[in-house]
Amino acid sequence: MATFLQKNALWVVISFIAGFVLLEACRPEDPGPGPNPTPGDLEYIAYDPQTYVIPKPTFFPEIPIPADNPMTKDGVQLGRRLFYDPILSADSTMSCSSCHLPEGSFTDNKKFSIGIDGIAGKRNSMSLLNVAYVTDGFFWDGRAATLEKQALAPVEDPIELHNSWDNVVKKLKLHPTYPQLFRKAFGIKDREEITKELAAKAIAQFERILISSGNSKYDRFVNGDVDAFDEEEIDGKLMFFDEGAPYNLPDAQCFHCHGGVTLTGGKFFNNGLDSVGNLSEFKDLGRFLVTGIEFDKGKFRATTMRNIALTAPYMHDGRFQTLEEVIEQYHDNGFGVVNEGAFLNQIGFPNGNGTYSGLTEYQKKAIVKFLHTLTDTDFINNQDIQNPF
Repeated sequence: MATFLQKNALWVVISFIAGFVLLEACRPEDPGPGPNPTPGDLEYIAYDPQTYVIPKPTFFPEIPIPADNPMTKDGVQLGRRLFYDPILSADSTMSCSSCHLPEGSFTDNKKFSIGIDGIAGKRNSMSLLNVAYVTDGFFWDGRAATLEKQALAPVEDPIELHNSWDNVVKKLKLHPTYPQLFRKAFGIKDREEITKELAAKAIAQFERILISSGNSKYDRFVNGDVDAFDEEEIDGKLMFFDEGAPYNLPDAQCFHCHGGVTLTGGKFFNNGLDSVGNLSEFKDLGRFLVTGIEFDKGKFRATTMRNIALTAPYMHDGRFQTLEEVIEQYHDNGFGVVNEGAFLNQIGFPNGNGTYSGLTEYQKKAIVKFLHTLTDTDFINNQDIQNPF
């Protein structure tokens, strides 16, 4: 039989354990640094930036890196977490990745993306594949001059993440992990040095690593594997790049807007989607909203054709569900609006009277089949670009 002292000691132990459990249960999930954070509170963490060399195909050009945002391993990893973290949205329900998913080649495969308030935007989510090579402005209208400025915009967009950067930065400062990650990425001395500019730099670093693997069927073919393509795919390629004349194939005029190794010219075009009486009648004025130039009304940035089969629906307003619909649209040679792309009315063989034949059903099918050879599954399955949480 237990003695009085034994019972009393046991009761003391039980009371201590219960009190500890209660204390832990009542502890705030994120106590943060308190109202007066200590200057230099992160200096105990080593700052040893290691250069991040972006993996890219050998036949791709060098990736432009801004001097004020060099690539580091810790910077990329911080950007990766921020890109996938819903902490950036006002209600912590959405992240950048909500509209840019790996499986859609960093689109969301919706006509219009839906923000945290259930409101749809007015433009389709663009692919971020090879976005590091863009030089003429980001978004459909090119309104952001740099990738860093692009990374700032969605947070405060009232239709997208509908937050304020002041609020985001406050949450990042109080977070149990992010201050240390910002220290490792940028060498800040204390959490009070966290800024929206540093957050945007980190996100931009992550977005710059979203580079093609170079292992698509198309890449294998152009790099010497002549057996990678069947005859139909070869015909589609010849028409896409205007190489088909010796084989009695017409010019589909695709490469003028979708050229170069990334298959995007990065320029802005009226690609003949709408018939309007005058340029002011476009439902979305596009590039004009940035430049104020009348001739830019209804123009939008040409997207990359790489992984195009994974990014439906198509066009700035997501109006087409399939590549077949897209090709059919171009086959019709535009509407003759004054600022339409110069080659839109020259698809097919010349008829000799200033008109062109368009494409046959076989030719349209061959081009679509060629576009499927641009699919890069190694890219979308790359573990380095997946959600880290």
